[in-house]
Amino acid sequence: MTVAAPVQEPAGLERRLAELRDEFDRSFADPPRSAVAGHDDLLAIRAGGVRYALRLTQAAGLFPDRPVTRLPGPLSALLGVAGFRGAIVPVYDLAAVLGPGGPPVDREPRWLVLAAGAPPVALAFAELDGHLRIPSDGLIEEVAGHGPHGCLRGIVPLPGGARPIVDVPAVRAAVRASVESVTRFGEDR
Repeated sequence: MTVAAPVQEPAGLERRLAELRDEFDRSFADPPRSAVAGHDDLLAIRAGGVRYALRLTQAAGLFPDRPVTRLPGPLSALLGVAGFRGAIVPVYDLAAVLGPGGPPVDREPRWLVLAAGAPPVALAFAELDGHLRIPSDGLIEEVAGHGPHGCLRGIVPLPGGARPIVDVPAVRAAVRASVESVTRFGEDR
């Protein structure tokens, strides 16, 4: 039986291990990184049969197959409410908020995005096509919104076709305006 000699660690390896340990320790002291510099992270989605992109910085979470409790009411875009982290949040059909655009979709939205910010709101859509990491200079930015309620701001040009970028704060504002108009109409009766 032969006994292996102990492995001598070269000075370079020890130095590299020390650097990695320091970097690891420093990572807990540094503020969390929210995005890769020079890139934008987006979700490629489909709502109402139409292709869109949604900025991940405007989302607090993505949830598949979350149960939604239906509520009756005058807002066709309101699907109901769902529970998120101990809070009851209204869920709106993104395709209904954005208006008609594609062929009718005969299935329920599967995905919910919990919008970042307040008041809490969740947006439902049918399909998640994937994650996009696009160089920041690869996006066509628009200051003013377009589309229904000004909810689309910018375009992501892609080989398979461009996707308009859904502006989640603008969607929240459109939903709030719809709720306020229904509330005012109800008070006038």
